[in-house]
Amino acid sequence: MVPRYHRRKPARQRTFERGIGLYPVLIMCAEPICIIDDDASVRNSIEQLLDSDGLKAQSFEDAANFLAYARSHAVPLAILDVWMPKTSGLEVQVQLRVVSPKTKVIVMTAREIPAIRAAALDGGAFAFLSKPFDDEAFLSLVHQALALAA
Repeated sequence: MVPRYHRRKPARQRTFERGIGLYPVLIMCAEPICIIDDDASVRNSIEQLLDSDGLKAQSFEDAANFLAYARSHAVPLAILDVWMPKTSGLEVQVQLRVVSPKTKVIVMTAREIPAIRAAALDGGAFAFLSKPFDDEAFLSLVHQALALAA
């Protein structure tokens, strides 16, 4: 069975809604998008999805390794899982605001809890997603966040 992300339209045919009209997705990014999740299959799937859209990604299993990376590299966008063993995504979000305040954050979780959603968005997250999420909607959010980060 072919994964969903392999059955999508080519990037030049996709558009996302922004403001009043539809604009082509043309946002390219020199620095990699960082994916922080303790689940290797989720990291790999998101990395492949971003790669299929022409975007570079770098994955981190551990929040501490990501934060060390963010201290010495520009990070335009971080995609954080909420529930990780050592440090929660919300704690990473708070620490990331200190280390790299311009970094946009998309928070994702498999367990939808309204208080967690509110905390993430109040903490400055660009978006909050429940897993599994729609590939096209996810890529639209990624491109919108990158446009604001530029």
